Amino acid sequence: MYQPFNIGDRFRIVPPATPASPDKRIDLIMQRGAFGSGEHETTENCLETLETLGDLQGMRVLDLGSGTGILAIAAVKLGAASALCVDIEPQAVATAKINCQLNGLEKPISHFIGTLDDVDQTSFDLILANIYGDILLAVAAPLTKRLAPGGTLLLSGILWEYNFDIRQRYEKLGCELLRNRFLEDFSTILLRKKP
Repeated sequence: MYQPFNIGDRFRIVPPATPASPDKRIDLIMQRGAFGSGEHETTENCLETLETLGDLQGMRVLDLGSGTGILAIAAVKLGAASALCVDIEPQAVATAKINCQLNGLEKPISHFIGTLDDVDQTSFDLILANIYGDILLAVAAPLTKRLAPGGTLLLSGILWEYNFDIRQRYEKLGCELLRNRFLEDFSTILLRKKP
């Protein structure tokens, strides 16, 4: 077990069977496991960025490299209509399914073991990808193709040396930079696909 901890202004990460947050924070119930429970700086920054996006009501979300499913869970708790979690690791997908059950979100969040190439759905309003920079470069074209015009793209897990190349690549594919944040070792890039 771990102690509950706050992230940003709205979220609290809690282990299973923790009483509801007394201060109206959004509880993200996470089973601790090999894929962490939200402590990594990139996960923390993604959650802090998600809460600044405003109303996610009705949005279709893709969480690529979903790990524990924490970002998809947070997006649905912020109002997104549905989320698809995609990861190549079967154990990560199993963990994400458990975490969705713990949060009562089995229906709006679906899970898939595989890569972006295996995803049939072609239009998402919000894409979350907290994965390595070299992978973000490799999937840039198919990823932006699956983003609806005007949609938002949150990329993280990017070591500093990949930041410029990734920004340049996604901008060439029709995205505009909204925010670029450098963390201790990694960086997070927020983009919007031009209508």
